[in-house]
Amino acid sequence: MPEFVLPPPPVASVAVAGSAERFAVRRIFCVGRNYAAHARELGNDERDPPFFFTKPADAVVDSGAEIPYPPLTSNLHHEIELVVAIGKGGLHVPRADALAHVWGYGVGVDLTRRDLQDQAKKAARPWDWSKAFDQSAPCGPLVPAAKSGHPDKGRIWLAVNGAVKQDGDLAELIWPIADIVSICSEAVELQPGDLIFTGTPAGVGAVQAGDRITGGVDGIGEIAVTIGQPRR
Repeated sequence: MPEFVLPPPPVASVAVAGSAERFAVRRIFCVGRNYAAHARELGNDERDPPFFFTKPADAVVDSGAEIPYPPLTSNLHHEIELVVAIGKGGLHVPRADALAHVWGYGVGVDLTRRDLQDQAKKAARPWDWSKAFDQSAPCGPLVPAAKSGHPDKGRIWLAVNGAVKQDGDLAELIWPIADIVSICSEAVELQPGDLIFTGTPAGVGAVQAGDRITGGVDGIGEIAVTIGQPRR
């Protein structure tokens, strides 16, 4: 066994519905602008081909957590998403085989420092500081695909303090799950433990310290997190 200069960090993981076992997370990929209405609300062309950005594995946080309001922002946004959990690796995965690589599904929230993202866009700089910050990827318990099937429709929603802000349907995905998995695998070799956040419907907006975010996807599950006070 190798010896390390510092203790290795804990393995990032998310819960599995109905089980004491957890799903170890290797990487997190996120699809941008995958619902036409959301693309339009941000002033973009809804027909753009899919593109991906990443978050660190340890950005995941379980449903029920309190997440401190992050630093460097005054415009923190919620984005509800269907999450795909990869169970079988592959490079250049054909679309026809893509769903066989999916272990299960969950409900996630892509937290975004929108003001930092807007600044990065204007300067043609990477989005990392706007997307890949601490605890920026809340994820509810995963449901094995053997139980849920592979959803191609169903309500996806998010509420802030009980008021619904996002309300869409998975049928509105520009690039469905099989396309997303296949296209992602053209750029990287997918590995077991990878998560893919598949995009958010219209209605994204700001949250403040003290707000409670709830959301869900029909047939998959729900998530709930609270935005806490900033760390001092």
